[in-house]
Amino acid sequence: MPPWPWPRWRISRPQPGTTHKSWHCCSFPSSKPRPRTSRTSSTPSGGGFDLEGKLTRLEAIEAELSKPDAWQQPERLTPFLREKSDLTGKVATFEALRKSREDLDEWLMMAQEDPNQEVLQALSDQVSALSELVRSAELATLLSGAEDASGAILEIHPGAGGTEAQDWAEMLLRMYRRWCERHAFAVEILDFLPGDEAGVKSVTLQINGAYAYGFLKVEKGIHRLIRISPFDSSGRRHTSFASVDVYPDAGADIQIDVKDEDVRVDVFRASGPGGQHVNKTSSAIRLTHIPTGIVVQCQNEKSQHRNRESAMKVLKARLYDLEIKKQQAQRQAEYESKDAIGFGSQIRTYTLQPYRLVKDHRTNSEAGDVDGVLDGDIDTFIRDYLLHFHAGK
Repeated sequence: MPPWPWPRWRISRPQPGTTHKSWHCCSFPSSKPRPRTSRTSSTPSGGGFDLEGKLTRLEAIEAELSKPDAWQQPERLTPFLREKSDLTGKVATFEALRKSREDLDEWLMMAQEDPNQEVLQALSDQVSALSELVRSAELATLLSGAEDASGAILEIHPGAGGTEAQDWAEMLLRMYRRWCERHAFAVEILDFLPGDEAGVKSVTLQINGAYAYGFLKVEKGIHRLIRISPFDSSGRRHTSFASVDVYPDAGADIQIDVKDEDVRVDVFRASGPGGQHVNKTSSAIRLTHIPTGIVVQCQNEKSQHRNRESAMKVLKARLYDLEIKKQQAQRQAEYESKDAIGFGSQIRTYTLQPYRLVKDHRTNSEAGDVDGVLDGDIDTFIRDYLLHFHAGK
């Protein structure tokens, strides 16, 4: 996503006797009708945000999709559909910012003419609304990596600790699913291995949505939980760990050559709590990529064919991620040198007892609303890390 140069802005409460000029706000391109000119010669709206160019590209995509023979090869249209969705979102965000700015201007004028309590409260609400939109736009400028716009493959694995760690892994699973719901991202479970008593032994999610990987890559690392264990009859405090891995979803439009002779396929019976079908057929699939040693498995579906498709999707995502790491020195060999799931390697600590606090050790960001964080409210941590990462470049 290209940088959007949203200007910094401020607003101050009017003092008695002041005029409208004492209010300061950001400047957006005027929404008043302009003389119609060719888009190729128009000035980009908003300085660095080429609104006319994006609208022109949307028209070109629509023309491509409306061709009579366009849908004879649906797979060929996937890149166009994704680009259309991305451009539509950018244009909608820009228009929402401009509309919010115009609404704020109107309330500013009303407050200058009649600064009563009701008008000032409405003005304050409008400032908050525009501030939130600007924060979202600012965050979007930080997602400029080649793979940031992709969907994500997210894996959760508990550390040592048995049921306690497996329950923590399931809590993280719920946290990320709730976060996806907040952002209207689609979630599909590719692999799920339940714990012996509670929780999960491992889980793999496919998350589809614009910039899902760009946001969730922040969560890659070891997560630590400190609480009084509900599984300990003595009521002692326990520390549990779980690892989170995130890969960009290669997707069907990215060609990754996986040779049949490079993949060993193992078929086995699915494990789990039981059932009429899941444990009676050899439907689970394990793929081993011999050149890299990467192993993936899938047993969530009853169909061996479906499980193989899901496992191959995860394998391609991992291979894609491995290639990206080779191109970026700071992440090279990260898969082989991954930190142990234990003390000293955590990126974030969730403390429930003796006090309640969530702290990200990379940015020192903290949140006292532990329940809110575990319910998916992790945007502050994501934003702070992205700002921290780009500031260090």
